[in-house]
Amino acid sequence: MLAPALAVAQRPPLCEAPAPRQLSFETLQGDSQLDENTIMFEAGQVDIALGDEPEAAMSGGVLVRRGDRLAGADEATYEPTSQSLTLIGAVRYEDPQTLVTGSSAEFAYESGRVRFDGAKFLLDDSQSRGAANVLEINADGRLILDEVNYTTCPPESEDWLIEAGYIELNTNDGVGRARNVKLRFKGVPILYTPFFSFPLADARKSGVLPPVIGSTGRSGNEFSIPYYWNIAPNYDATITPRLLTSRGLQANSEFRYLTERNNGIANVEYLPQDSLTDSNRYLLAAQHRTLFDSGWRNLVDYTEVSDAQYFEDLGGSLSLSSITHLNRSILFDFYSDTWTLFGRVQDYQTIDENIMPVDEPYRRLPQLRLLGTWPDVIGGLEVGIDSELVNFDREVGVTGWRFDVAPQIEWPIGGSGWFAIPGVKLQHTRYELENTAAGAEQSPTRTLPVATLDSGMIFERSLRSSSDRIQTLEPRILYAHVPFRDQSQLPVFDTIVPDFNLVQLYRENRFLGVDRVGDTDQLSLGLTTRILDVNTGQELVSATIGQARYLSSQQVTLPDQPAAADNSSDYIAEVRFLLYDNWNFDIGHQWRSDDRGTSRSEARIQYRPQVNKILNLAYRFRRESIEQADVSWSWPLTQAWNFVGRYNFSLRDEEALDQFFGLEYETCCWGVRMVSRRFLSTRDGTRDTSLGLQLVLKGMSSVGTSADTLLESGIHGYSSGLE
Repeated sequence: MLAPALAVAQRPPLCEAPAPRQLSFETLQGDSQLDENTIMFEAGQVDIALGDEPEAAMSGGVLVRRGDRLAGADEATYEPTSQSLTLIGAVRYEDPQTLVTGSSAEFAYESGRVRFDGAKFLLDDSQSRGAANVLEINADGRLILDEVNYTTCPPESEDWLIEAGYIELNTNDGVGRARNVKLRFKGVPILYTPFFSFPLADARKSGVLPPVIGSTGRSGNEFSIPYYWNIAPNYDATITPRLLTSRGLQANSEFRYLTERNNGIANVEYLPQDSLTDSNRYLLAAQHRTLFDSGWRNLVDYTEVSDAQYFEDLGGSLSLSSITHLNRSILFDFYSDTWTLFGRVQDYQTIDENIMPVDEPYRRLPQLRLLGTWPDVIGGLEVGIDSELVNFDREVGVTGWRFDVAPQIEWPIGGSGWFAIPGVKLQHTRYELENTAAGAEQSPTRTLPVATLDSGMIFERSLRSSSDRIQTLEPRILYAHVPFRDQSQLPVFDTIVPDFNLVQLYRENRFLGVDRVGDTDQLSLGLTTRILDVNTGQELVSATIGQARYLSSQQVTLPDQPAAADNSSDYIAEVRFLLYDNWNFDIGHQWRSDDRGTSRSEARIQYRPQVNKILNLAYRFRRESIEQADVSWSWPLTQAWNFVGRYNFSLRDEEALDQFFGLEYETCCWGVRMVSRRFLSTRDGTRDTSLGLQLVLKGMSSVGTSADTLLESGIHGYSSGLE
């Protein structure tokens, strides 16, 4: 809801950034486009021995160039026959990806191999570095090292270090492979493996991902080791064994694919014989999309779980535990300049045991929809049609087909700073029903004319206080007339009364869905004002207020709901603006002018003076439902320490709903997060606790829980500085 601050201070660096690496051998002269097979030498002194085995000895400082490779040393020996060069003393080698120094080196130009003794190396962006007893560079871009150490920490630090008997660094595919590997953190070995592979850049590769370690009150301690399988450039999978000490071993898998026309993701989770429930538990999920050349599109969305408590026990968040229905649908649609076609079959799995069968959503078997629009037909008239055919099915209650068609005509007119759109529509609905009550009509119909007039104006002026600011004033009026038709005999398949908001204010039907069309004779009145920066186009202030006035009584209702007796709707207002520099404020309020007062209210204020310095305060209220206060923050205590947290409190229930507190510690090349959380984990109010610890090795990986995911979702505007 909050707009970003106009000016955000930059985060101070934790350590001095390394200077960009530049080629050092600027004294080497010659054409920069030399042939790859041409070798150029510069030396203080050259001694050449002629004979059957000619040899050249160079001293007094030696510089060698071949293509984009440069080398230098105190002394060198060159053998023309074998095309090999041996460098001795203060050896330095550079190419576009690598900088290597050592005590001696051998260049075999025939094979393109370079071998260093006592080498130190620096890769690409001056962040990846290490040392080796022997380092070999091959023409195909591979670096092979014996008895080596490797890190991305700056030169003055070795807080984390990989030690290996053998490492191969492939600068072409961005992957490193190592054998007999130890990972040391602060000098302490924390990992050993006979084989290990790791990225040098963002290349996708198969291998073990960092383990996840954590604990929760409901499932005990958690330990999982994901394995990433790079099947092909457009296919991959992640397989994750997950040990929950109180429940057992769960197997999770995720498969992703991407082709020219198709993409999707499939998930399978399976926990055999949960120790706490004594049952097999699973989740199946798939999302798929196909784009056809003809303009058609196919979407598949399917989710199924073994039991109603699956997300509560194994999901790990309040948002997941609040899910009541899981969607299962197959959709085909087509878009053109004039027509939109839509076809779907849809079902739901209801996982909230408190929902009675009579209240479960209907299956759509199938749903077909056709929309057409023809602008500027005659004299600026726009003609359109919206039609739908649906078969609603369920085990209990009324079922059957519903056909709805609504042709309409509009005449948009306007000019500079104003518009008016009169329109008429005729909506006809017919049902073919089964399982109706005795004596109820099985083929009811409804036909309704709808007339609207939508109009508005835009006024603009420059502010006296600043020539770089303009203010707009935008009044809007919608008149809608829908006559009364008795609709009490019609079933309710998918129609609800939506929350009142600024979008709903300018709709002619107060219901969402076509089972009910509300009778009305109303004026929807709204006024918006904005303050804009003419140089950047940024909206500094936006404020809107509106209300609907009913000129006649409204009689159409949903079953078991009384008819509305008010002659006006609630007032609704939204305000958002930049308070001052790094302060943002956003509020939405809905209220009545009588003694009933506020219906809904939401407000949020954010202070963000720096990228990593955020404070959010929020309030939510809905009459007879919720009243919550929320505070979240990410605040540096020192240059290295950062305090993060969130406290979400229900004022209505006088209890905390979700709270977590954590510390982040960051250095040049590593960081750690520690987060403790207590939250509602089930619909019946059961609480859970968790403790997360995440160690981040910059440029390498992380070990522990995915604490950053929790922080990003719980703290508005949070962005991690550890990765």
